[in-house]
Amino acid sequence: MGKSKSIFNKKAISFLTSYLNNPSPTGFEQEGQKLWLNYLKPYIDDYSIDNYGTVVGIINPEADYKVVIEAHADEISWFVHYITDDGFIYLRRNGGSDHQIAPSKRVNIHTEKGIVKAVFGWPAIHTRKGKEAGPSLENIFLDAGCDTKEEVESLGIHVGCVITYEDEFLILNENRLVGRALDNRIGGFMIAEVARLLKENKIKLPFGLYITNSVQEEVGLRGAQMIAEHIKPNVAIVTDVCHDTNTPMINKIVQGDLKNGKGPVLTYGPAVQNNLLKLVMNAAEDKNIPFQRAAASRATGTDTDAFAYSNAGVPSVLISTPLRYMHTTVEMAHKDDVENGVKLIYESLLKIKNGHDFRYFS
Repeated sequence: MGKSKSIFNKKAISFLTSYLNNPSPTGFEQEGQKLWLNYLKPYIDDYSIDNYGTVVGIINPEADYKVVIEAHADEISWFVHYITDDGFIYLRRNGGSDHQIAPSKRVNIHTEKGIVKAVFGWPAIHTRKGKEAGPSLENIFLDAGCDTKEEVESLGIHVGCVITYEDEFLILNENRLVGRALDNRIGGFMIAEVARLLKENKIKLPFGLYITNSVQEEVGLRGAQMIAEHIKPNVAIVTDVCHDTNTPMINKIVQGDLKNGKGPVLTYGPAVQNNLLKLVMNAAEDKNIPFQRAAASRATGTDTDAFAYSNAGVPSVLISTPLRYMHTTVEMAHKDDVENGVKLIYESLLKIKNGHDFRYFS
């Protein structure tokens, strides 16, 4: 890509803002997927949507050799679980929602009648005497301003309604992207930008490229499992997020040493195919793209695992964006890491040949 302009032009920022602000809870990703696909369409030849909502934009659909670049589209959320007689609402997690950040947050309850506003209530500090009980799944609750269960239900709220936080996207100090669901809609943004750059730079790939935005990662990599079996790729480059471990209260001995702004993170681990990882690292070194390294134990915990162990084994690699405050409403990524992640995926694709053999040894 050389000294190309920043990917963060007016159009890209506008898309990213609408994409991050739009709710896309696990199992209910459709509106976010529509936004993503509409942005992607000018840069692809074809697309497909599977039964559960994973969207795939395709370049060179006629090619036999298939390369996937992938992110996941879903965000953590809550389900209505129990409505008390006096109108308070108790919840169940949908994905890894953090109960400790809930008190005093504003939320949107998604009903068939539309959005209903509510708040996570919490007793005033004056009333909490002695040893305080912290937030837990047993004591956090929503208040929709109602006095009875019947009044709650009249708003269209019922068990199974999904709930998302109201917080919206912002940019801090001109270089840090902040919002809910950067995990991992920032990855969806990145792979869409790769497709845009390929189109604008008139790159003719010698293989089929499947730009994949999977659903249901937050509940066990389910969307990736399904779409991997459908595409049957030869190679998968997966992007997700990892932890910036240089903020307070994080133990680097446990979590490693990764920092927001120092480059995308390449992971070593059983699911990561070593020869493909070398190709990506060579792309980084050839183009002076900064990157960091991480080690996974048994699994990466990302869609990389789903692709790697599908279809008798698919060479897969993980490119992560270091994120502050994961699974909160103020997840924070550095623009430079996003930009360099896009460059790294792009340059790695240019190194893959039609029929590229990544076998372990011969």
